[in-house]
Amino acid sequence: MPAGMKPLEKFLKKQTTALTRAGGFVGGVADKASGGTGASRRRASLSRVVPFFRETSPESGQAREVFSPDSEDPPSWPSATGTGLVTAPSSANSSGSGSGSGGGDVRSPSLSSDEQSSEASLITETGGGGGGGWGGTPLHADTPDNLMLAVLDSVAGKRYGHCTETLLDDFMLTHPIFLTADRLQQVLLQQFTLEGDVGGRGGEAEGERRNRRGGGGGGEMEGETEGAMDAAERKQAVLNVAFRYLETYRELLQEEGERSNSFPKELYMCAVQDLTRCPELVEDVLKLQRWTEILHCPSDEEKESRKKQVRPLFRHFRRIDACLQPREAFRGSDEIFCRVYTPDHSYVTIRSRLSCRVGEILALVREKLQYSEDQPVLPGHLILVAVTSAGEKAVFRPSDEAVFTTLGVNTHLFACEPSELDSLLPLPEEIHWTPGDSKLHDMSAEEVANQLVVFDWELFSCVHEVEFVCYVFHGEQSRWRPLNLELVLQRCSEVQHWVATEILQCQSLPKRIQLLRKFIKIAALCKQQQDLLSFLAVVLGLDNPAINRLRLTWEGLPGKFRKQFQQFEGIADPSRNHKSYRDLITSLRPPLIPFTPLLLKDLTFLHESCKTFHGELVNFEKMHKVAEMVRNIRRYRSTQLAMDTETSPSHLQTKAYVRQLQVIDNQNLLFDMSCKLEPKDT
Repeated sequence: MPAGMKPLEKFLKKQTTALTRAGGFVGGVADKASGGTGASRRRASLSRVVPFFRETSPESGQAREVFSPDSEDPPSWPSATGTGLVTAPSSANSSGSGSGSGGGDVRSPSLSSDEQSSEASLITETGGGGGGGWGGTPLHADTPDNLMLAVLDSVAGKRYGHCTETLLDDFMLTHPIFLTADRLQQVLLQQFTLEGDVGGRGGEAEGERRNRRGGGGGGEMEGETEGAMDAAERKQAVLNVAFRYLETYRELLQEEGERSNSFPKELYMCAVQDLTRCPELVEDVLKLQRWTEILHCPSDEEKESRKKQVRPLFRHFRRIDACLQPREAFRGSDEIFCRVYTPDHSYVTIRSRLSCRVGEILALVREKLQYSEDQPVLPGHLILVAVTSAGEKAVFRPSDEAVFTTLGVNTHLFACEPSELDSLLPLPEEIHWTPGDSKLHDMSAEEVANQLVVFDWELFSCVHEVEFVCYVFHGEQSRWRPLNLELVLQRCSEVQHWVATEILQCQSLPKRIQLLRKFIKIAALCKQQQDLLSFLAVVLGLDNPAINRLRLTWEGLPGKFRKQFQQFEGIADPSRNHKSYRDLITSLRPPLIPFTPLLLKDLTFLHESCKTFHGELVNFEKMHKVAEMVRNIRRYRSTQLAMDTETSPSHLQTKAYVRQLQVIDNQNLLFDMSCKLEPKDT
């Protein structure tokens, strides 16, 4: 990814000093040029969609910084070999003076009040107590391989029988953080092929580990035994864990092809050889055979879907027929069309894999230019540059991958020689906008809101739950790229700028007031249909400084709508850890679409507030909490969204409009347009 995009983690630490609660967008994609590490690229989009990371003090009315890892030490995770319980303070009343206390209030600015104590308390394994500081996971800090063995024990019924399902789900959702997929597959194969009985969690090695920690009973549940697994039990446990792994990562493993298909093939061959000794495994062997076929030969439905994979990436190549199709999940092997511009603003259209490297993109561009009549001289060394509508530039490295989904709303790719970098300018249509009446005047608020909800649900449903973990914990080093999650963040930014663009392009004051009313009604309808992504995006768009300053427009708004918008602003209020928003989402039942940037903010704070590793030991309490957050996301879409959309003559027109919004994302340009509509002296 290009050097210089602001990372999500850095953005959260700095708490966006340029923004107040109603401050809208200021920095935008200009942050790409501010410098940073390569691993930060994938976080750039979030810094453009969450403009409320500051709280307002009731006493002073001034914006104050909430907890920041830059200014306060995050709670330390004590050694697992220490004696006595060691916890971090878990409430505002903590004095921080107790033995082993971390000191100070370390509550997350992102978590609700009932989560504060559990988020801050990190209870590690000791000689006299058990784990479970975050809801009862019995697994203590241990090495990745030993955690894998403990999960196998649990599945075999030898330990933690009362919470096997939770343990297995915790491990499957979070293992990419501490255990690579290749290593997990290797451990499963090793355990399946072991000969003879094996003691719980590794026999003698586990006994030595318990003795080293101060006694054999620490942390064990009453009534549980550590009997040895016989060969059949062990093999059955391995197969059950393998099936859960294949079910959880099915789409991602299919994407990898032969690299991932080798694991079920090898496990299947081992299981077939053991059928004579363990005939009870015959059903599992047949199931494993089906899995090898699924990963190797997709179903007819999937094959037909893949034939349609050459499609535009929304916003960067507009085609009406494509935008009307239901949104499907993007995978790295999908082929897309995309425009790449040259310094004179001519362009070539390339067909590329979504995950391809920058070097491959440049090779395709060079091949196109070679046969172009408009390019008399073939360029020499080419570089790929992302240019925003505000003119900021970010140069990609040849080794960077999957750059398409990281582009901003009106950011375009340019191919040029290094000497031409300074001469690159945004496209003319991104700089000069012609005032005119909005198409929105001819559409009903109900139809627009319905189409927003349907499209948001399609995008949200495409995001694999593991993408949330990969986005926060791995960035560009992740084995599976969070492509679909990045598109959701891009959409959130797009809707915010769409609100400001439509209002500021309208020259007539009565029509602006009418648009303002319509957007408030659209927000109300999105909230009613439990689409909190578009609901908050519209509210934050109306809170943009360029819209907020339109005094005459707001004064013309009927009191009923002003009161309703004030209520919406209260929901977007970040004070008390976004309490109003959290109370609202807690009261809703699935299906619902959450405000995705806030989910990532919660995960990021959890990631930064406590360590993942202490030496070679994994903090599995932290993994349990991460998995709980992912399970909440799973719950939001546990029921399919059913929309009662009646087709009208204008249905397709509204659908195409909502899915291809024309927006201005240059805050300076928006503010200039605002000042022309209502000069400062009016």
